[in-house]
Amino acid sequence: MNVNEIMQYLSYLLIAIGVMAFIVSAVTQVIKSWPGLENLPTSAVVIVLSLILCPVSFVALMAWLKQPIVWYMVFACMIAAFVVALVSMDGWERVKEIWERTGYKDRK
Repeated sequence: MNVNEIMQYLSYLLIAIGVMAFIVSAVTQVIKSWPGLENLPTSAVVIVLSLILCPVSFVALMAWLKQPIVWYMVFACMIAAFVVALVSMDGWERVKEIWERTGYKDRK
């Protein structure tokens, strides 16, 4: 395995983490807008969604590629789910921080 192949696989990994972070962030925003669920901590919702959506998408990808799933792939997927959760949480915290800096206040 040469350096070009390693860089290609790292690029695929970063793209997958970015796409999954976007999906988790979007689903989190939808879930948090449902009545009764707005009081849930965002970070907990993100972690749970990451731990659900990442393995589901991994299994779907492996089924589509017709590849066997080995135990260490599932372990790596769970670790990647936590990375996706960290990327998603930090992204929403930054957006929230920018929103609060604008000075907009809800008028109820």
